[in-house]
Amino acid sequence: MMFSFGEHDACGIRRESAPKLNFVSPVFTAAEDRGHEAHLALSLSSFHCRLCRRKMTIMSPTIASIASDFELLDDWEDRYRYVMELGRELPALSDAERTEVNKVRGCASQVWLVTEIDPVSKVMRFRGDSDAHIVKGLVAILLTVMNGKTADEIAVVDPLAVFAGLGLKEHLTPQRSNGLASMVARIKADARAAA
Repeated sequence: MMFSFGEHDACGIRRESAPKLNFVSPVFTAAEDRGHEAHLALSLSSFHCRLCRRKMTIMSPTIASIASDFELLDDWEDRYRYVMELGRELPALSDAERTEVNKVRGCASQVWLVTEIDPVSKVMRFRGDSDAHIVKGLVAILLTVMNGKTADEIAVVDPLAVFAGLGLKEHLTPQRSNGLASMVARIKADARAAA
């Protein structure tokens, strides 16, 4: 998750002069002593600073913020928890959208992708869901990389390189790697069909 700094950035306390901060979050544990940035990676969708009691703002993640958050996490257990949290932030698809047409073939878990194209700008948006927590997180990262692009832009994007850059590719089981490749292939096929 990306945290909107500015004051305490939210409460006016500069990070460099602030005392050690404690945040209200059932997930926040070992990384507590690393300050605001470490909490970002493990945060829930809303929380309050115990120092100032102000609600902190979390924005939709970008691939840069996801990569930055990954760098703050030392072990893969924390990174997997973060991936699952990204998945929990995805809006669920309706039952009407969980159809065979939207189902991604080649995934061990059930994955559905819905493709939408703006008729004027030709920008493509994807929405997705899965019945598996980690896979749903992978869907969230993939959609972060692919959403908001035209078919021509999607054709040249290499999302698997992004996953490799995050270190995720080497830490996925063969089944999840195959499923991820199937999701990418589906998005690329939809982009080719829209071009």
